[in-house]
Amino acid sequence: MALSSMTGFARGHGVCGSYSWTWEIKSVNGKGLDLRLRLPPGWDAIEPALRANASETLARGSIQAGLTVERTGATVAVRVNAAVLDAVLIAARDVARRIETSPPTLDGLLGLKGVIEVGEAEENAEERRQAEMAVAAGFAEAVAALAAMRRHEGNALARVLGLRLDEIAALVERAELAPGRRPEAIRARLAEQVATLLAQSDRFDPDRLHQEAILIATKADVREELDRLVAHVAQVQQLIAQGGPIGRRLDFLAQELNREANTLCAKANDVELTNIGLALKAAVEQFREQVQNVE
Repeated sequence: MALSSMTGFARGHGVCGSYSWTWEIKSVNGKGLDLRLRLPPGWDAIEPALRANASETLARGSIQAGLTVERTGATVAVRVNAAVLDAVLIAARDVARRIETSPPTLDGLLGLKGVIEVGEAEENAEERRQAEMAVAAGFAEAVAALAAMRRHEGNALARVLGLRLDEIAALVERAELAPGRRPEAIRARLAEQVATLLAQSDRFDPDRLHQEAILIATKADVREELDRLVAHVAQVQQLIAQGGPIGRRLDFLAQELNREANTLCAKANDVELTNIGLALKAAVEQFREQVQNVE
């Protein structure tokens, strides 16, 4: 299974009877799956089906989906607003009782604002149901197109992650081979420092100084950090090969890689190992930045 990015865009449109519709969906990074729908008034009934479809196809990302619907070719309906007409007639009779005037004409009454209402004919229930099904199916197709685009972006992302991981592995190998990190080299440097102190003063206890030097040498060894770095790199490689929605696990491993790199820098006791540790921290940070885009 391939990796998927969390960024993408898709659009879909279609026609069903007198209804034409368009979907626009865009996706960006998110901690979980956050679907935000913008539906026209009166179309809320299809929302549960849309959310169920999105959760089946996508695992993570902040998704914004907008629907526009137009109804074309609908029959025009002309209606008389009986309530408004009755109110006008009552007012006209009241005026006629007060002043002498001619009775209102039909065209005059119909010309008054609100008496005549012009609009679309009532929707056919079956046609509307078919339109809702078509719009929901269109959403599913748009989400599938979005997922395909996210997989395409994920393929490119996998290559970048692979390059960063190779860089991290190479730096770990350099640290492994660094002469200055070996216990004997650390002990030799400490022994030299102990000898310098003893030469400067006879108040130091040579046995105690050598014991402290051995303890410091043991603490300065980065063997465990290097072993954990190698293990984490192997886990990341396995996850990337496995694919799927692995973003959260990759982020956790990136944090662990960063922790070991920090510890290596803290324990480093020569220039070469310090420089390797700093380069390792930079490579891990670049890796972690890219991991934030993985589903």
